[in-house]
This record gives sequence, structure tokens and C-alpha cells, in this order.
Amino acid sequence: MELRQIQYFIEVAKLEHVTEASYVLHVAQSAVSRQIFKLEEELGVDLFIRDGRKVRLTPIGKMFLGHMQQALQVIEKAQQEIEDYLDPKRGTIKIGFPSSLASHLLPMVISAFREKYPQVQFQLQHGSYRELIDLVAKGTLNLSLIGPVPKGSKQINGDTLFLEKIVALLPKDHPLADQQSLKLSQLRSDMFVLFPEGFILRDLVIEACGAQGFEPKISFEGDEIDAIKGLVAAGLGITLLPEIALNDNIPRSTVKIHLQDPQVTRTVGLITPATRELTPTEKLFYDFIKAYFVNIGRFGYE
Repeated sequence: MELRQIQYFIEVAKLEHVTEASYVLHVAQSAVSRQIFKLEEELGVDLFIRDGRKVRLTPIGKMFLGHMQQALQVIEKAQQEIEDYLDPKRGTIKIGFPSSLASHLLPMVISAFREKYPQVQFQLQHGSYRELIDLVAKGTLNLSLIGPVPKGSKQINGDTLFLEKIVALLPKDHPLADQQSLKLSQLRSDMFVLFPEGFILRDLVIEACGAQGFEPKISFEGDEIDAIKGLVAAGLGITLLPEIALNDNIPRSTVKIHLQDPQVTRTVGLITPATRELTPTEKLFYDFIKAYFVNIGRFGYE
């Protein structure tokens, strides 16, 4: 069994079409077909059911695909680690991030890092709060930005980079829109636009309101920050969001107002595996980002 055969098999299985797979692989269709037949002959089983130009996996083919995807992931990771050890300043960093840190924090950090290490490459993995924790715990990722920083896990380590304020976003015609700051309790009668159940930012808002003696009344839910901001801009409710998610991107028909008494905050940081070593390139980034936020703390990130 050759690595080339595995790569061809996975691509054909994904596209369910030999010709389309050959285009993606930049090889002749006959070469792809020949390698697939050789693989099936070596294994002694049919991996595909042929239906004209299209193909679909047999039951044993589906089982084999899962194993081969895992095997290829291990091979690719080993190749990356070897490249990193040979020259950490030319390696690749795969890093996870949530949507609330995507528009401002992530580009800012990567841009600053690449000024110092311009030949390091990045692979970015978007995910929800719990997805990112799971990806790091299981080994798909070794690094992820996250907020808030989880505590008490035996599988991951968390490093807090800064403390971020949660702010209110109100329509411009809201009765409290001209206030310099608000008490959270002043919003108890409002309709809220929140993330759906299972999202950590929803939990944070509900917990903060509960501490002030009320449960927020929810008018709409959205699983994207831009959608939530749009609903607020349309006058369909108010929301609470991390301040960094509103940097340079506040809808014109809304206002951002800071919360006082109490302040609502979340930690923002980096998670890494507790039982695995970072590659040299990942360690380079890990040390850089920790020092970076120590240096810029005076600009309001803590």
C-alpha cells in the first residue's frame, strides 16, 4: 500500500467521482483509476461501487476511509513536526479561534508575529467554545485562542492573556442610548438578542443577569455575531457582547455602552494540551503571544 494510493482513494471517496478527483489531484484520470484498482487488488475487497462515471463507497470502503483519514492525519502531522524541528522559523502553526476573536484579535496577533517570523505559515480552525476545547484535548489542535479561559481540566492548560469587558449594544433610538454607562439591572425589561443554547456567550449573559436578580427575556437568537448585531440594529432587541467583537465594526444605527455596577468581564487566553509537547514553531508562537499581551496591556486589554 502506497501513500499515493491512500491520497487518491480519499479524494475519490470525498468527491464520489474519479474524473473530478483527478482534476483536484492534478493527475490523469487513468492514473487515479489504476491506483484505486491496484489498492483494491492488494486489499482483496471492492472499496467502491461503480455507477457510470460516479462511484460510492462500499460498507468496507467506508470503514477503510475512516482509518485512512486518521493515518494520513498522523503522517501529515509527523511531516510538519519534522519541518518545524529542522527550522522552527519556517514551520506551520495550526491554531483554533472562536468567532468573537476572529475580526480583530486574531489578525492583530498573527500580523505582529509574522513581522518577526515572516516565513511561518498558519492554518486556522474556527470553532465554538466547546469544540475548540475538544479539538485541543483530542489532539487535532495544540493551540487555540479562547474566551473565557476554561478551568479545572486535566486535558488542557489555560493561560489568561487579558481580561475583557462585556458591553451593551443598543439601538440608537433606545431610551438609554444617550447614557455614558449603564447598570445591568436597567436592562431587565428589555428584550435580548442572544446566541442559542450551548454557546458560552449566552451562558455568560444569563449568569450576569441572574446575579442581578432577573432572567433576560429573549426575542431572537443568532449563532453569528454579525447576525446578532444586525438584529439589534433593526431594533429587535438589545444584547451584551465582548468589547473586542465590536472594535471598528459597530452598526451605524446602534450604540455601545459600558456596563458599571457591576462590570461584566470574561478572560481571554490560550489553551494548550496538558499531556503533549508543542512543536518548536508552536512554542515560538506561544512564547510570543504571552509576551505580546504583557507589552500591550497598557493599551486597554486588561
